[in-house]
Amino acid sequence: MQISSAKKSVQNISISLLRRCMISSTTSQTATTATSDKFLGKLPPFEYILPPYTGPSADVILNKRKEFLISSSISCLYKKPLNIVDGKMQYLFDESGRRYLDAFAGIAVVNCGHCHPGVVTPVIDQIKRLQHPTVLYLNHTIADLAEALASKLPGDLKVVFFTNSGTEANELALMMAKLYTGYQDIVSIRNGYHGNAVAAMAATGHSSWKFNVVQTATHHALNADPYRGVFGSDGEKYARELHDLIQYGTPGNIAGFLFEPIQGVGGMVELAPGYLSAAYDIVKKAGGLFIADEIQSGFARTGNFWGFEAHNVVPDIVTMAKGLGNGFPIGAVVTTPEIAGVLTSRCYFNTFGGNAVATTAGLAVLNVIEKDKLQENAAMVGSYLKGKLNQLKEKHEIIGDVRGRGLMIGVELVSDRKLKTPATAETLHIMDQMKELSVLVGKGGYFGNVFRITPPLCFTKDDADFLVEAMDYSMSKI
Repeated sequence: MQISSAKKSVQNISISLLRRCMISSTTSQTATTATSDKFLGKLPPFEYILPPYTGPSADVILNKRKEFLISSSISCLYKKPLNIVDGKMQYLFDESGRRYLDAFAGIAVVNCGHCHPGVVTPVIDQIKRLQHPTVLYLNHTIADLAEALASKLPGDLKVVFFTNSGTEANELALMMAKLYTGYQDIVSIRNGYHGNAVAAMAATGHSSWKFNVVQTATHHALNADPYRGVFGSDGEKYARELHDLIQYGTPGNIAGFLFEPIQGVGGMVELAPGYLSAAYDIVKKAGGLFIADEIQSGFARTGNFWGFEAHNVVPDIVTMAKGLGNGFPIGAVVTTPEIAGVLTSRCYFNTFGGNAVATTAGLAVLNVIEKDKLQENAAMVGSYLKGKLNQLKEKHEIIGDVRGRGLMIGVELVSDRKLKTPATAETLHIMDQMKELSVLVGKGGYFGNVFRITPPLCFTKDDADFLVEAMDYSMSKI
């Protein structure tokens, strides 16, 4: 009888926990209405049994961060930071079980969706069998992923070097360009971001991310920004300025030209039409290599598999990271056999580049993108969302510009449309309000006044509608 009673008690507790988990994953659908009686939006239905969270609270974690991390440089979004404890596809959950629509994807990282089974399962199988053999031994995962990446790139781009991050990928690409050409000068674009190591930081055209260390032989061309740029959408004029920069600001020859097809950290700025195709000819005449930084725009995010595809150019080197691992740390440089040959004169080695678990994740990501038709979804839902945001622009004067491709979209906020005065404080306020309505977006741009909308590529039209409703309501409260 005692054993039977104990079993019954355990069953009751289990049922209670299960119910609580199910409720916590669905209550957030209506939690938004509790914020204000006027906001009637509801999160789209989502079936997921949320496991109970027994870890430390947000306050405990925040205190540890303040004590043991460099809190001045590692900041949190929102006035009251979120303790995110669970994620599934395009949704995140906090410690209370509240569900949020994730329109940031860990800074354009989680392209397939949080904890996508198509990524998780092969990674678990791999990690149980072998975690890190080093590339000095043979293992099929690194070779399989290199082959798969090469198949996604045009022309002779088929030699792959693996790194841990996008910063490392850009550092390697810039070194290869200098070795191959014999020149030292690098040209990048103002407002671009390429990483936080020496060469990548030098190429970054954004003072917020540049420390006071020696950064030599790097030049920054005018940003071909259709919204704020001096030549508007005239790509040819920006290209002529690039020509002048090389002619007057360098020895006349350069090692390479590094660009983002869409500037992520810089505020989701898509380069002016015609700029890159004209820049390509100028760079080649100066002896330089054309280097595409696809760290944020790659892996189907823009509706093309690569951002450069929209500009009718084929780079000499492509760098990538973020979406390649869906949350696992991995980056890569892909180039031609001829350019790759420059590394044979010395030893190039990256201990964790090509790690078995990370490359397994990368291969799984490519499979999921194809199987789930995420590229097509990014193009379709992204176009729909951009259209809805442009409608919102007609309603709210605070929206100065809506831009981007696929599910890499920026919404720039201004306090004066004619002067394009950045509405930085209002951006932070609206972000906080949207968080209270269960929508998470990022921010960027030099003035911190641009919403960065880069959700997982499984984002739906219903998700897009809810995001726009929350943004509309939040802006109406300004």
